[in-house]
Amino acid sequence: MENLAPPEPTQLAQDSQIWDSLKQAIAASSGFQRWQIEHPLSEQSLDNSLDRRVRRYLRETLETLAY
Repeated sequence: MENLAPPEPTQLAQDSQIWDSLKQAIAASSGFQRWQIEHPLSEQSLDNSLDRRVRRYLRETLETLAY
């Protein structure tokens, strides 16, 4: 089994920048825009951050594709 070292801080910063870019691209996509219309935010929703909404969208999309 391979021993995995913890990621370097510079790698974490790069990963964060990549995720932010991907998140913005996904949020601008027509599929995400349509999904948001179908899943409106409620006042009590915990999915009010863009990060959480994109993650939920990706999870639901992958679950649908896997089905």
